Amino acid sequence: MTITTTAAPKTRIDWTKPVLSLVAFAMVVLIALPLSWLAVYAFTDKARHPTLQNFVTLFTNPDFLDPLLTTAIIATTSAVICCLVAAPISWLVSRTDMPGRQTIRSLVTASFVTPPFLGAVAWELLAAPNSGLLNQLYRFLTGAESDSHLFNIYSLTGIIFVISCYTFPFVFVLVANALDNMPGELEDASAILGGKAWTTARRVTIPLALPALVAGALIAFLQAMTLFGSPAILALPAGFHTMTTKIWSLFQYPPKLELAAAAAVPLLVLTILLLQGQKFLLGRRGYSVVGGKYGAPRQVELKGWRWAALAFCLVVLLNPVFLPYLALLNAAFSPNATTLVTPATATWHNVVFVFTELSSTQLALKNTVILGASTATIGTILALVIAYVTTRRVIAGHRILGFLATAPVAVPGIVLGVGPSTCRRPISNCRRRSRPFTPNWKTPAASSAPRGCSRSARSLRRCCAPA
Repeated sequence: MTITTTAAPKTRIDWTKPVLSLVAFAMVVLIALPLSWLAVYAFTDKARHPTLQNFVTLFTNPDFLDPLLTTAIIATTSAVICCLVAAPISWLVSRTDMPGRQTIRSLVTASFVTPPFLGAVAWELLAAPNSGLLNQLYRFLTGAESDSHLFNIYSLTGIIFVISCYTFPFVFVLVANALDNMPGELEDASAILGGKAWTTARRVTIPLALPALVAGALIAFLQAMTLFGSPAILALPAGFHTMTTKIWSLFQYPPKLELAAAAAVPLLVLTILLLQGQKFLLGRRGYSVVGGKYGAPRQVELKGWRWAALAFCLVVLLNPVFLPYLALLNAAFSPNATTLVTPATATWHNVVFVFTELSSTQLALKNTVILGASTATIGTILALVIAYVTTRRVIAGHRILGFLATAPVAVPGIVLGVGPSTCRRPISNCRRRSRPFTPNWKTPAASSAPRGCSRSARSLRRCCAPA
């Protein structure tokens, strides 16, 4: 008789929950510390006695109430404009036979990577009432008086325009990716069953793209609400404040840290309300596609409207890309930034001075590369784990973690930058400010990844991360 023995299979330790719990704890420490500082200063006076007087001043003093209303107007209007502009362009690029689709994507990416601060400077060169290049061209062509102008970038309308130019790419990227990954068979099935184009869009296309559109609108709103660079360039010369510039003014001597912290609390509360509104709008419905491998989405033939659609996209991109970069190039090679450069007046002096004579240029470039690379790498890794944890509900308290990951975007960076826990950690501060955008981007993808292929840490790397 032969006795055969089989070795017991080796048990593998699943490190998923310990690792995810450790990352969650790190997130709580990174975000809870500055938020705790915010709460302490907002609800106390200079002697650290509990009080609500900071909020009474905030909501009764016109010096604080006007910036709050101005910020709400700018953020709401910019978010609406971004959705109205980005959604059609996303559909044209992803679902139609419009020529130059990849070029349009690249140009939107160019506007996406352009800092709003730099865009505000460019539009200051273009549309300043007296010295702006466009206003100079207007006076030259029409013979208007020297004090007349066609555009005034130092206005509420001008700020909304500039912020919208450099915020709509957030909505475009999310909606375009959602449309790219949408199965064409669903729309074909609707057409076969007799559904018309509008019925198919209402019952199939829009519901599948709705999470991306809502997330994009939310990001656009929060981005417009907390921007500092553009309002500092355009609003302060116009004589009015937004909340970010008003908070900045509170740190000037003598500093009023309590009022600055209290001014950031309404932005944080508004973020919570928006997140709850997003959940209410989307409800408990699921938006993932159930099934096996599916084909690419079907292209819509525009026929005679192909070139008109391309012209529309180029006209839109004229504002965030073509005109601003032409203005910056003109300023770089002109002796006077507000004078149109000609072959006779072109000079390399500005370029040579910045890169060879200005001592701080090399250090600034080095710091920018280190800061950008470190922030992007660490922030992306943390955001991927957070999106997975909050979407799959892997650990207890995932809702709190999701809130903590999004909350810092509502707190202006200038407030976090002066906190005791962040004043000596610039990379950590930038990581807190950039991280909230990434979970909002990755959550739709994490939601659409099939649950059956994401049950372990290995599948998180092989399944959810590629999604």
